Amino acid sequence: MKQFRVDNLTSIYGEKVLFDDLSFLISSGDRVGLVGVNGSGKTTLLNALSGKHPADKGTITRQNDYRIGYLEQEPNLDAHLTVLDAVYAGDQPIFKTVRAYQEALDNFSLHPEDDRAADRFEKAQAAMDQEDAWTIESQIKTILTQLHLTDLKAEVVNLSGGQKKRVGMAQVLIQEPDLLILDEPTNHLDFDSIDWLERYLAKYKGALLTVTHDRYFLDRVTNRIFELSFGKLYEYDGNYQDYIEGKAQRQADEALAEHKREKKYEQEKIWMNKSARARTTKQKGREKAFARLEESMGQVKQDDDIALSLGQSRLGKKVMKLEHATLSFGDHLIFKDLSLLLGQRDRLGITGPNGVGKSSLLNVLAGRLPLTDGIYEMGQTVKIGYYTQVTEEIPEDKRVVEYLTDVASTIQDENGQVLSAKDLLEQFLFPPFMHGTLVRKLSGGERRRLYLLKILMQAPNVLLLDEPTNDLDIATLTVLEDFLDRFAGTVVTVSHDRYFLDSVADFGYYLAGQGVVDRYNGAFSTYLEDVVLPKEEKNSNQQKADEKETDEPKKSDKKRKLTYKEKQEWETIEDDIAALEAAVDELNEAMAENGSDYEKVATIQVELDEKEKQLDDKMTRWTELSEIVEG
Repeated sequence: MKQFRVDNLTSIYGEKVLFDDLSFLISSGDRVGLVGVNGSGKTTLLNALSGKHPADKGTITRQNDYRIGYLEQEPNLDAHLTVLDAVYAGDQPIFKTVRAYQEALDNFSLHPEDDRAADRFEKAQAAMDQEDAWTIESQIKTILTQLHLTDLKAEVVNLSGGQKKRVGMAQVLIQEPDLLILDEPTNHLDFDSIDWLERYLAKYKGALLTVTHDRYFLDRVTNRIFELSFGKLYEYDGNYQDYIEGKAQRQADEALAEHKREKKYEQEKIWMNKSARARTTKQKGREKAFARLEESMGQVKQDDDIALSLGQSRLGKKVMKLEHATLSFGDHLIFKDLSLLLGQRDRLGITGPNGVGKSSLLNVLAGRLPLTDGIYEMGQTVKIGYYTQVTEEIPEDKRVVEYLTDVASTIQDENGQVLSAKDLLEQFLFPPFMHGTLVRKLSGGERRRLYLLKILMQAPNVLLLDEPTNDLDIATLTVLEDFLDRFAGTVVTVSHDRYFLDSVADFGYYLAGQGVVDRYNGAFSTYLEDVVLPKEEKNSNQQKADEKETDEPKKSDKKRKLTYKEKQEWETIEDDIAALEAAVDELNEAMAENGSDYEKVATIQVELDEKEKQLDDKMTRWTELSEIVEG
């Protein structure tokens, strides 16, 4: 069993200690989910563990042959390469072996008489055998197909961010490392791809460490949870649900212990004020104990709940209406003859594969995109808060509090109490020392949280949320779900997050592509399991059958002739076969003569295996050429 050991790891960013003195052990078969609020240092920890950006202090211990595969949130790919070449361009050993073999093969093809080229080619073949790399292209194509990347010749420069992420995922999955590190792996994946990834990881032999906001993914994939909180790491056995229970118990135990310390502190403080000082050794010991107790007060820190309690504008009964609505872009149909009536407190979920037009439907409801045909109406009292996938551009030199005061310096909560921008920031996990922080120092998740807070500060009565779970931590999502449950207005959510959709949507539309829109009621995860995934599996099986039929060689009515190069090959192939047979015979004799010299026998065996393989390949090729010759 291979192990990955971390001792006393510490990382500091500016004046902020991201994590301090972390120690843990990850063994083969461990499936670890890393959770924590945005800005707590999760990605920094992943970078340190992968070796991309080492920590400031601490040690990492592992075997010399221990391999790590790291999928970053934004993989670094060469924009000028094709999808397939980009996967091969990884710096993992197996890709280096394949590239070395291809270069050796090309060189040997150009210079077949060059002994050095031949020797290099033979060594490259042996390396391919040793690492079992002959089927890697087939494996890559299988993984890319499951991730819905079928155009292997497409250039990276023309791919979307989500497609680049999937290329990066194929790059790390194919190498099967000892430790697989995945940063938000389910972002931009369709539901069947997530389902495939969950099943793939269930069979994975190495260890897994993943950061994700997808709580169903954590439930189905992990058997340990690491929580990074205030620079410390807390470990829990089990999946996400076990972690929720374990964390609640930990916080209850810590609160009880803190309460006992407070009571003891008050008692000892009374004694300190009344008692005569420094008279006995016993009193001195008690004074020292009091000093230690006083120093420990307030050291227990817990993640505060993000308490969203904001007012909203009045909303009439009529919110939004679509009547026989059609939207298309040229020949690309998004939806056709769609009718929808949204009222107060309706909770609509919109989901489906990537690229089918979910955001376009949301833009229609926002009044930003006109219909191709049909009627769209919006109520007069509607005030929209639109949380888009892309955060609006915030000046890098603007301070956090200034970003909010541009909207309003104060706002009323749902009880009519006046809250300042600073109050809201603290409720939203931005402590006072961060209020004056420049935006450029915020993490991506912190920027998204700030952007969401600004939208909610505008007191909308209709919320349009486009992929709100991307880049938000689980704590933020949990409280957002609670807020939406209390929200008296209307909510429309576009999302791939099954857990979030189950929590916030009462009914929904599944856009399947090519204008097909299915309505479902109740939990989306039930509809997904009962309808979507079975249909996707059936389509996938049919596609594989079609591809197999297409790949089978078809007989041509026209007789094919040998090409010029094939004629040259045909003229010498029987001599080549005879030479290889003679070489095999000689090696077998050498094996018999050196039976007691184990080292020499081992060397001969390697050469014999290679010659026999070459002989098999030549015989197969002779059969192919003879069929052409004989017509």
